[in-house]
Amino acid sequence: MLLRRLVQLYAGLVLYGFSMALMIEAALGLNPWDVLHEGLAARVPLTFGQVTIAVGALVLLAWIPLRQRPGFGTVSNVVVIGLAVDASLALLPAPDSLAVRAGWLAAGIVLNAVATAAYIGARLGPGPRDGLMTGLVMRTGGSVRLVRTLLEVSVLATGWLLGGTVGIGTVAYALAIGPLVHVLLPRFTVPQPVATTARPAPAPA
Repeated sequence: MLLRRLVQLYAGLVLYGFSMALMIEAALGLNPWDVLHEGLAARVPLTFGQVTIAVGALVLLAWIPLRQRPGFGTVSNVVVIGLAVDASLALLPAPDSLAVRAGWLAAGIVLNAVATAAYIGARLGPGPRDGLMTGLVMRTGGSVRLVRTLLEVSVLATGWLLGGTVGIGTVAYALAIGPLVHVLLPRFTVPQPVATTARPAPAPA
Protein backbone atom coordinates (compact mmCIF):
# COMPACT_ATOMS: atom_id res chain seq x y z
CA MET A 1 0.00 0.00 0.00
CA LEU A 2 2.80 2.42 0.89
CA LEU A 3 4.55 1.70 -2.41
CA ARG A 4 1.39 2.59 -4.33
CA ARG A 5 1.05 5.82 -2.36
CA LEU A 6 4.66 6.81 -3.08
CA VAL A 7 4.36 6.03 -6.78
CA GLN A 8 1.08 7.96 -6.99
CA LEU A 9 2.55 10.90 -5.06
CA TYR A 10 5.60 11.31 -7.29
CA ALA A 11 3.71 10.63 -10.51
CA GLY A 12 1.21 13.30 -9.47
CA LEU A 13 3.92 15.84 -8.63
CA VAL A 14 5.78 15.29 -11.90
CA LEU A 15 2.51 15.53 -13.83
CA TYR A 16 1.68 18.73 -11.96
CA GLY A 17 4.95 20.29 -13.10
CA PHE A 18 4.29 19.17 -16.68
CA SER A 19 0.78 20.64 -16.60
CA MET A 20 2.21 23.94 -15.38
CA ALA A 21 4.65 23.98 -18.30
CA LEU A 22 1.81 23.41 -20.78
CA MET A 23 -0.07 26.41 -19.41
CA ILE A 24 3.07 28.56 -19.35
CA GLU A 25 3.88 27.79 -22.99
CA ALA A 26 0.25 28.38 -23.98
CA ALA A 27 0.71 31.99 -22.77
CA LEU A 28 -3.03 32.52 -22.34
CA GLY A 29 -3.05 33.07 -18.60
CA LEU A 30 -1.92 31.12 -15.54
CA ASN A 31 -3.39 30.11 -12.21
CA PRO A 32 -2.89 32.68 -9.42
CA TRP A 33 0.21 31.13 -7.85
CA ASP A 34 1.88 30.66 -11.21
CA VAL A 35 1.13 34.28 -12.11
CA LEU A 36 3.16 35.15 -9.01
CA HIS A 37 5.91 32.68 -9.91
CA GLU A 38 6.17 34.06 -13.44
CA GLY A 39 6.24 37.65 -12.21
CA LEU A 40 9.02 36.87 -9.76
CA ALA A 41 10.99 34.83 -12.33
CA ALA A 42 11.01 37.86 -14.63
CA ARG A 43 12.69 39.95 -11.93
CA VAL A 44 15.19 37.61 -10.29
CA PRO A 45 18.02 35.49 -11.79
CA LEU A 46 16.16 32.22 -11.21
CA THR A 47 14.25 29.83 -13.45
CA PHE A 48 10.50 29.40 -13.13
CA GLY A 49 10.99 26.12 -11.30
CA GLN A 50 13.56 27.57 -8.93
CA VAL A 51 11.17 30.40 -8.06
CA THR A 52 8.42 27.82 -7.49
CA ILE A 53 10.67 25.95 -5.06
CA ALA A 54 11.70 29.15 -3.25
CA VAL A 55 8.10 30.35 -2.87
CA GLY A 56 7.02 26.89 -1.70
CA ALA A 57 9.76 26.90 0.94
CA LEU A 58 8.74 30.35 2.17
CA VAL A 59 5.10 29.30 2.35
CA LEU A 60 6.16 26.25 4.31
CA LEU A 61 7.91 28.51 6.83
CA ALA A 62 4.60 30.33 7.25
CA TRP A 63 3.16 27.06 8.56
CA ILE A 64 5.19 27.45 11.79
CA PRO A 65 3.09 30.20 13.43
CA LEU A 66 -0.03 28.48 12.10
CA ARG A 67 1.02 25.27 13.88
CA GLN A 68 0.69 23.16 10.77
CA ARG A 69 2.74 19.99 10.42
CA PRO A 70 4.11 19.08 6.99
CA GLY A 71 4.06 15.52 5.76
CA PHE A 72 6.55 13.69 3.57
CA GLY A 73 4.47 14.63 0.55
CA THR A 74 4.54 18.30 1.53
CA VAL A 75 8.33 18.54 1.35
CA SER A 76 8.37 16.48 -1.85
CA ASN A 77 5.80 18.89 -3.32
CA VAL A 78 8.12 21.86 -2.80
CA VAL A 79 11.05 20.25 -4.60
CA VAL A 80 9.66 17.88 -7.23
CA ILE A 81 7.18 20.24 -8.88
CA GLY A 82 9.85 22.90 -9.40
CA LEU A 83 12.26 20.40 -10.95
CA ALA A 84 9.51 18.91 -13.13
CA VAL A 85 8.32 22.26 -14.50
CA ASP A 86 11.86 23.30 -15.48
CA ALA A 87 12.52 19.95 -17.17
CA SER A 88 9.19 20.16 -19.02
CA LEU A 89 9.82 23.74 -20.18
CA ALA A 90 13.19 22.64 -21.55
CA LEU A 91 11.57 19.84 -23.58
CA LEU A 92 8.35 21.45 -24.81
CA PRO A 93 8.49 23.41 -28.08
CA ALA A 94 6.83 26.83 -28.17
CA PRO A 95 3.44 26.50 -29.94
CA ASP A 96 3.07 28.78 -32.95
CA SER A 97 -0.70 28.92 -33.42
CA LEU A 98 -3.61 30.00 -31.26
CA ALA A 99 -5.35 26.65 -31.78
CA VAL A 100 -2.37 24.72 -30.42
CA ARG A 101 -1.97 27.15 -27.53
CA ALA A 102 -5.66 26.73 -26.65
CA GLY A 103 -5.25 22.95 -26.79
CA TRP A 104 -2.23 23.10 -24.52
CA LEU A 105 -4.12 25.30 -22.08
CA ALA A 106 -7.06 22.88 -21.95
CA ALA A 107 -4.73 19.89 -21.56
CA GLY A 108 -2.78 21.71 -18.87
CA ILE A 109 -5.90 22.41 -16.81
CA VAL A 110 -7.19 18.84 -17.06
CA LEU A 111 -3.80 17.29 -16.29
CA ASN A 112 -3.35 19.72 -13.41
CA ALA A 113 -6.61 18.45 -11.91
CA VAL A 114 -5.52 14.82 -12.37
CA ALA A 115 -2.16 15.60 -10.76
CA THR A 116 -3.80 17.41 -7.85
CA ALA A 117 -6.15 14.50 -7.19
CA ALA A 118 -3.23 12.06 -7.41
CA TYR A 119 -0.91 13.74 -4.93
CA ILE A 120 -3.68 14.64 -2.47
CA GLY A 121 -5.19 11.16 -2.81
CA ALA A 122 -1.86 9.59 -1.87
CA ARG A 123 -2.47 10.95 1.66
CA LEU A 124 1.19 11.76 2.37
CA GLY A 125 0.71 15.43 3.24
CA PRO A 126 -0.90 18.47 1.61
CA GLY A 127 0.91 20.90 -0.65
CA PRO A 128 2.44 23.95 1.09
CA ARG A 129 -0.15 26.32 -0.40
CA ASP A 130 -3.06 24.06 0.57
CA GLY A 131 -1.69 23.81 4.09
CA LEU A 132 -1.35 27.59 4.30
CA MET A 133 -5.02 27.94 3.42
CA THR A 134 -6.22 25.36 5.93
CA GLY A 135 -3.95 26.80 8.61
CA LEU A 136 -5.38 30.28 8.08
CA VAL A 137 -8.90 28.86 8.24
CA MET A 138 -8.14 27.21 11.58
CA ARG A 139 -6.46 30.29 13.06
CA THR A 140 -8.89 32.94 11.82
CA GLY A 141 -12.14 31.02 11.98
CA GLY A 142 -13.02 32.17 8.46
CA SER A 143 -14.65 29.95 5.88
CA VAL A 144 -12.55 27.96 3.42
CA ARG A 145 -14.17 29.84 0.54
CA LEU A 146 -13.39 33.27 2.01
CA VAL A 147 -9.81 32.49 3.04
CA ARG A 148 -8.97 30.81 -0.26
CA THR A 149 -10.50 33.64 -2.26
CA LEU A 150 -8.64 36.35 -0.35
CA LEU A 151 -5.38 34.41 -0.53
CA GLU A 152 -5.56 33.74 -4.25
CA VAL A 153 -6.75 37.24 -5.14
CA SER A 154 -3.80 38.66 -3.19
CA VAL A 155 -1.36 36.30 -4.89
CA LEU A 156 -2.87 37.01 -8.32
CA ALA A 157 -2.74 40.79 -7.87
CA THR A 158 0.87 40.68 -6.68
CA GLY A 159 1.91 38.45 -9.58
CA TRP A 160 0.10 40.65 -12.11
CA LEU A 161 1.83 43.77 -10.78
CA LEU A 162 5.16 41.95 -11.17
CA GLY A 163 4.36 41.13 -14.80
CA GLY A 164 2.83 37.66 -14.60
CA THR A 165 0.43 36.54 -17.33
CA VAL A 166 -3.26 36.98 -16.56
CA GLY A 167 -5.78 36.06 -19.25
CA ILE A 168 -8.53 33.73 -20.35
CA GLY A 169 -6.52 30.79 -19.01
CA THR A 170 -6.64 32.31 -15.52
CA VAL A 171 -10.43 32.46 -15.67
CA ALA A 172 -10.73 28.99 -17.22
CA TYR A 173 -8.53 27.50 -14.52
CA ALA A 174 -10.50 29.17 -11.73
CA LEU A 175 -13.80 27.87 -13.11
CA ALA A 176 -12.67 24.35 -14.00
CA ILE A 177 -10.16 23.20 -11.41
CA GLY A 178 -12.56 22.85 -8.47
CA PRO A 179 -15.22 20.75 -10.25
CA LEU A 180 -12.55 18.59 -11.94
CA VAL A 181 -10.72 17.80 -8.70
CA HIS A 182 -14.05 17.14 -6.99
CA VAL A 183 -14.85 14.45 -9.57
CA LEU A 184 -11.34 12.97 -9.74
CA LEU A 185 -10.30 12.92 -6.08
CA PRO A 186 -12.47 9.96 -5.02
CA ARG A 187 -10.96 7.91 -7.85
CA PHE A 188 -7.40 8.61 -6.72
CA THR A 189 -7.79 8.55 -2.94
CA VAL A 190 -5.95 5.57 -1.48
CA PRO A 191 -8.30 3.91 1.03
CA GLN A 192 -7.37 3.78 4.68
CA PRO A 193 -6.39 0.29 5.83
CA VAL A 194 -9.22 -1.38 7.70
CA ALA A 195 -8.33 -2.10 11.29
CA THR A 196 -9.08 -5.66 12.31
CA THR A 197 -9.98 -6.63 15.82
CA ALA A 198 -8.63 -9.95 16.98
CA ARG A 199 -11.26 -12.27 18.36
CA PRO A 200 -10.52 -13.83 21.76
CA ALA A 201 -9.70 -17.51 21.73
CA PRO A 202 -12.57 -19.71 22.88
CA ALA A 203 -12.36 -20.84 26.47
CA PRO A 204 -11.34 -24.48 26.90
CA ALA A 205 -14.18 -26.89 27.54
